[in-house]
Amino acid sequence: MAAEPVWSVDPRTGKPRERVGAESTAADVDRAVRAAHQVREALADRTVRAAFLRTAADLLDGAGERIVGTADAETALGPVRLTGELARTTAQLRAFAEVVEEGSFLDVRIDLPDPGATPPRPDMRRWKIPLGVVAVYAASNFPLAFSVPGGDTASALAAGCPVVVKGHPDHPATSELCASLLRGAAAKTGLPEDVVVLVHGFDAGVALVRHPLVAAAGFTGSVRGGRALFDAAAARPVPIPFHGELGSLNPVVLTPAAVEERAEEIGAGLAGSMTLGAGQFCTKPGFVLAPTGEAGDRFLDALAAGVSAAAPAVLLDHRMREAFVAGAAERAALAGVAAPVTPGPGGTHTVSAGVLAVDAARLTGGPDGEGHDLLLEECFGPVTVVARYDSRTEISEVLSRLPGNLTATLHIAERGEDADAASLLAELTPLAGRVLVNGWPTGVAVAAAQHHGGPYPATTSTSTSVGATAIERWLRPVTYQSTPGHLLPPELRDGNPLGVPRR
Repeated sequence: MAAEPVWSVDPRTGKPRERVGAESTAADVDRAVRAAHQVREALADRTVRAAFLRTAADLLDGAGERIVGTADAETALGPVRLTGELARTTAQLRAFAEVVEEGSFLDVRIDLPDPGATPPRPDMRRWKIPLGVVAVYAASNFPLAFSVPGGDTASALAAGCPVVVKGHPDHPATSELCASLLRGAAAKTGLPEDVVVLVHGFDAGVALVRHPLVAAAGFTGSVRGGRALFDAAAARPVPIPFHGELGSLNPVVLTPAAVEERAEEIGAGLAGSMTLGAGQFCTKPGFVLAPTGEAGDRFLDALAAGVSAAAPAVLLDHRMREAFVAGAAERAALAGVAAPVTPGPGGTHTVSAGVLAVDAARLTGGPDGEGHDLLLEECFGPVTVVARYDSRTEISEVLSRLPGNLTATLHIAERGEDADAASLLAELTPLAGRVLVNGWPTGVAVAAAQHHGGPYPATTSTSTSVGATAIERWLRPVTYQSTPGHLLPPELRDGNPLGVPRR
């Protein structure tokens, strides 16, 4: 039976653009994984790895106009957004090159022998080694920064792990182009091209996570798809780590003092954040607790005005458009839910952003809230839910019902004391991996202190997929005990010949 074709589709029209190739068969996946596995030792030299990452960044930048044009044709995200995303992508690659050269990620720890200790302590030297072949599942909403050349790939290569990427069906031509540039960068730095291999297709994604030579996986996508792959990774004869980013509501809490002080500013800021990228950011603020009363009304009016001004937008594909329209309509139809701005279809191929409002009392588990748990689930696209609370107790009751999130945001008074600030910050901290005060969560800085993860279902592990410590996902510790110096890796030898940070 012939493999199904892989088409690049224009989301602005729903029509195929070009045939990119064919979906990978089980035999194709097996060949890809084995090819990557066979070249894993080629990544052992940290100097070569760093050069490879920088060369990849240079080649991507050099092909920037072509990459942005191809990605825009497949995603409708626009040249401005995609140009910025490409810059972020190449910056990630260069940042991981610095991480590789500096060496702290190896986490070298040396205990010298002490025969007088109780019990006696032998010579022990610990560091971290790469796991092996990493399966990367590309994201729909970031065709560069979270896809073929994105953070999972960059951090895995930095760790010394070859990568097999399962391209996303929303941008296969972009995936092919970026994979060819990464493979070209490998060849240019003297590495085998198969340190990066690309496969396509749903079945290929399942076969990939089950392949016995795949040592770990990184995923960004839906709760349903991610959970299925996570379960498959755990059900293997030899289970593997599965670092999945699945879904996030990203709650926002506004204190009465904050909205009294700057209701219009907060409303306008939220409108910009929730409609950014047509509401398709994983950190979109999708749920807001705002006080009742005059100041809360001013906030809601400003939010509605900002959202109403947003032009109809094209989502990443028509399947997502249909899911958004249906999900927004189902939420709006719930008892007691108002629509200050009605979300839904904006045209044949577009959607209109919207705002839904409800009394927080319906979300505290009482009899009037039947079916309203749906409002506490992510709706992918440009809509947010505003729950109006009457008391501090009501905030806590609603927060206690929220799932895990990537982010949680607290807006407090900027001038003077805000009595609720400390207690609310303490309540939000267990809910998310990144907690913001007086800001907006869209935009994830690539930095050493960044954490892009959170309690399930935001992610399936405690790790981050952004920032320097994302490399830790693809490593495991090993201790050498009483090992002659000439047999040790150079990073563990006396005298520290490579100058890596050591404890």
